[in-house]
Amino acid sequence: MAAGGAAPPRWRRAGSHFLSLPKMAAAGLVRPPQDGGGGSHLPPPPPPDLPKMAAESRAPPLHGGPKMAGGAEPEPEPGPEPERVVEALELLLRPPAGPSERGDAAGPGPEGALRPETLRDNAAALEERLRRAPGWAALRGLRDAVLARAPALAAGAAGEAEPGWAAACGLLALLLCLKERLAALAAAPAARRAGPGAAPPPGPDTLSVAQGRAVGRALRAAVGLGLAPYLPPGVGQRPGPPAPPPPPPATRGARLHAATAALAELARHPALGGPLLSRHLGLLLAGLCLLGHGPAAHSEGVSESERARCREALRHILDRVYQPLAVRELLVLQGRPKQSPPSPGEETKPALVRAPAWLRRLCGQLLSERLMRPSGVQAVVRGIMEGTGGGSGAEAAAVDWRKCDTVAKILASCPQQCLSLEDYYRLVCPQILDLLRIPDKLTARQFQRVATTTLLTMAKEHPQLAERHLLQPLLAPLLRCSETAELAAEDLSAGTVLVTEAELSSCVEDVLKVYVVGNDSSSLLLRSLQSVLGVVFSLYSFAKQNVSYLRSPCQEILLWFLEKSEREVSLAVLEGFAGLNSSVRALHPRCQFRAGSEGGATIAVEETIGDEDEALYQKVSSEQCRVESLVELLSHCQKSGLAGDFFIYCLKALTRVAAEDEADSNLAAVPGGSLLELEQYHAGQRRKLLVLQLVATLCESVSDTVFTDVAQVQEFVAATLQRACVSPARGPGAAVEAQTLAMAMGLVAAMLSGAVQLQSGDFAVLKRLVPLLEELSRTYPEPLTQELAADLRITICTHGAFSPGTVGAAADGVLGKKPGTGTQSPAGIPGRAPSPRGGRAPPRHGRSSPSAPRERSEEESVSHEPSTVGPAPAPCANSPAPAGLQELLVSACDPQPPSRAAALRHLSSLIAQRDPEALRLQEKLLQVFLENVQHEDAFVYLSAIQGVALLSSEYPERILPVLLARYGCPAQGTEDTVAAVTRMKLGEVLMRVTRALGPGGKAIGGFLLSRGDVVFKHREPLVQAFLRGARDPDGTLRASSLSNLGELCQRLGFQLGSIVQEVTSCLTAIAKTDPEAEVRRAAVHVVVLLLRGLSEKATEVLQDVLRDLYRLLKHVVAAEPDGATVLHAQLALEELDAVMRRVLFPPQVLEKKIVVLP
Repeated sequence: MAAGGAAPPRWRRAGSHFLSLPKMAAAGLVRPPQDGGGGSHLPPPPPPDLPKMAAESRAPPLHGGPKMAGGAEPEPEPGPEPERVVEALELLLRPPAGPSERGDAAGPGPEGALRPETLRDNAAALEERLRRAPGWAALRGLRDAVLARAPALAAGAAGEAEPGWAAACGLLALLLCLKERLAALAAAPAARRAGPGAAPPPGPDTLSVAQGRAVGRALRAAVGLGLAPYLPPGVGQRPGPPAPPPPPPATRGARLHAATAALAELARHPALGGPLLSRHLGLLLAGLCLLGHGPAAHSEGVSESERARCREALRHILDRVYQPLAVRELLVLQGRPKQSPPSPGEETKPALVRAPAWLRRLCGQLLSERLMRPSGVQAVVRGIMEGTGGGSGAEAAAVDWRKCDTVAKILASCPQQCLSLEDYYRLVCPQILDLLRIPDKLTARQFQRVATTTLLTMAKEHPQLAERHLLQPLLAPLLRCSETAELAAEDLSAGTVLVTEAELSSCVEDVLKVYVVGNDSSSLLLRSLQSVLGVVFSLYSFAKQNVSYLRSPCQEILLWFLEKSEREVSLAVLEGFAGLNSSVRALHPRCQFRAGSEGGATIAVEETIGDEDEALYQKVSSEQCRVESLVELLSHCQKSGLAGDFFIYCLKALTRVAAEDEADSNLAAVPGGSLLELEQYHAGQRRKLLVLQLVATLCESVSDTVFTDVAQVQEFVAATLQRACVSPARGPGAAVEAQTLAMAMGLVAAMLSGAVQLQSGDFAVLKRLVPLLEELSRTYPEPLTQELAADLRITICTHGAFSPGTVGAAADGVLGKKPGTGTQSPAGIPGRAPSPRGGRAPPRHGRSSPSAPRERSEEESVSHEPSTVGPAPAPCANSPAPAGLQELLVSACDPQPPSRAAALRHLSSLIAQRDPEALRLQEKLLQVFLENVQHEDAFVYLSAIQGVALLSSEYPERILPVLLARYGCPAQGTEDTVAAVTRMKLGEVLMRVTRALGPGGKAIGGFLLSRGDVVFKHREPLVQAFLRGARDPDGTLRASSLSNLGELCQRLGFQLGSIVQEVTSCLTAIAKTDPEAEVRRAAVHVVVLLLRGLSEKATEVLQDVLRDLYRLLKHVVAAEPDGATVLHAQLALEELDAVMRRVLFPPQVLEKKIVVLP
């Protein structure tokens, strides 16, 4: 090969990625040395002296720097330019000249460029060019000077028996030459400056892009040939083909030290250290760890001083590099834990050799040191978590959670280097709190999750330390302004800001992340949060009056605490919010909230109000606002029963107020009372006013669903009866007290008359009212109230078997019915308990026959039994129905399926013909149809479904609520499979009704309403029923509910409204996470029906969720394994594409308009 030539080298055309160490090792293209040659090692190099190196190289700056003026000193001889050194590196790594030199073993690709003979030829060509080519003498002299300082590299470069090691030594020598030349150029004065308005010129030691690529290839080859083959198994190992056989131990240590020392020296230069440390940091750390801390058997020929310098270089590199990168590489060096053997049939991957014990211990110590450094927590978290948050599937989320838990356990464990657990918490805890405030939104989610998990882990393992170093600093802004805080004298001046807006907003957000999002209801967290709940509630009340984004997080914090705490603690906290006790620390009396400039709030010392009237007004208005905020907070706690319990507590407190009122008034009239007694009296009066105000506000604002069970109703009635017994109605408020008592007793009467289906356990709860009713029947001054109390007591004691007439009359008064209409279930629901009076009102003060309830209970039990086993009595034997209709009703209960189905078909035809006698018995017909829906024979239950659909289309306002109730709550005592089948049949009924209520009109209540309006009126109950069915454990029912939901959305069209958000969220969750393909298929089919039903209106109705639906469909097409589901998604995308094309490119219509001018 010629020393020089005009044609460009082939490696420029072959591509830049021609060096592949794993493939090279697998093909045997690089072999380790087999003898002990090159045993000389690199002596400990002194610290680099850049001016001296520049003087020794005698090279002027690049592009002709200025010469010495006056000729006082001789002009230095020119040194090699960096371009010449890079050219030498490219020549040493040049691939073979032609295909004839590759051979068959090399295979295609550039790997053949690193055959031993190729390396030997390239080294010979470089030596030839250094000796004879013009302009290469300076490089030859600089390389000789470098090799003179590194005898091990010089001996390796001169050895021809091992071309791999010789090439590595030659590359390292040239890289060291490049380092010295770049250092000399950087130390020389600048050659020229940029003109005005021009970009500054690059530095003299700057490498071009092509030169940077060549240097990167040289570094990769130097590491692959000079460092990787000399590392033992398990030390710095990377996945890939097996490594070549190791060289003899006699030369391994010396060669490893020579290469590692040269690379460590290169790492000190910015231009060369960047690509080296970013791509080969792991192998360099492995070499330094082995030489500095490894067993002596791997460091033969290396002196103790050289090992000490390796340890120093290791510390220097770890301190210098990007800390998350150092953490990641140390974790890789440490290796994975011992893996369990794979299960039979599981795909196995080539296992890596486990890292030796000494290396695992060393990496653990170095990682602990990284953690103990300033900002070490964030470095460790970034090193482990970076690059793991890109997935959106369930598997990626699970991996993300596992990594977060792993990092949390690492941070919560005190390393062995730390002598005191207290010192470790003092150092690490502030950094953990800083993780909650990461501004970068891409990484904030993972960092906040790690911080929350770490905090919760520390709180479990060491609660006292966690409270001192984590929770108290976290809550410090809120604790600083609580009523128990001691404010300094300099902070008491009016207007002094105690907590800034940014500090308060950050504190509230951190509390939300740790407590609410972390969702760990341990006693430590609940107790710590309770200490600042008073301030949070005051902030919530302030945000409710103003426009502030802090209202929602404060509300979530308060609701979370009330939900997770014990019921007694929650009630005590609510009392504290109302000012009835001191269970919570309120805001400091000298502090007040002020609106912030960015939508938040600040806490400052309030100014003294000189006007007493103004001060009184401020106090009264703040208490009123606090009560209103408490009532609004309770409106979100009705489902859990907390609002009902607190309402009952307030009623009991009102009873105590009524009992103590007369005594307190007498105390106030006693002359000569002490100041303490007067102060206690005024405090009692203030408490009474708060109770009255709270009860009044609760009665006005809390809805009628405040009570969730019979026990709460009993508590409410007991409190009212107790107040009536303690303080009978007399005086100015006698009418109000009597009305309240009548309402409470009427509520019990309505419950006993069938408004609520009572069980035996409910009667046991109601029996607690018997003593109070008995006392009221003896002591209350009003005779009618005495009689009603006595009758209620009798009805409760007999479990409703004996119901006097006064009970029914009181129930009618509460339910707003006229006497004689009977107390029936809402909308005539057959599944609920009917009126004990059978629709006939008894005399107002008379007594009914004891045998009547028994007859009615027998009738009720017969009507509620499924008639699939044997013939049942006629459900309307006592009704004034014609004989033919009576026979049809009897046949509808026939045990033979053909007879039963024929009767159901005949009844359906009567309804379709609007037969007046059949429509008059609509409730009994509905009951018959619903019982036959549960039949096993398809002909029978399909006929029943048709009958229910026809009946519902005639009376939708009455029948639809019945069907929805049945669909949402299956019959008790049935098996899960039977209940699921029944609900699917009812779903078919609902969809037939929805289809029937299509175009057309219907007269309801004297008004002509569109049938579509009837469907729209029941839109939300229908959608909610199908959404609940989509969460059922039975997969078939989930698919059926989704199918019904899709058809309903298609029918509703543009009348979807706000429910489109709920529907979209449900479909997205099911399509991505449901384990059954049939259900996922149904979810995607709903999207198809939705787009098909809306057509061009999709862009208007679905404008808020159209992007989410599009992403869902693309996700299904890309990741769904079920072919049918993918087909549905493709159909939906085609529908969406057609809709968007029609919207963006409407058809051109040629039309002529004629306008008649006036």
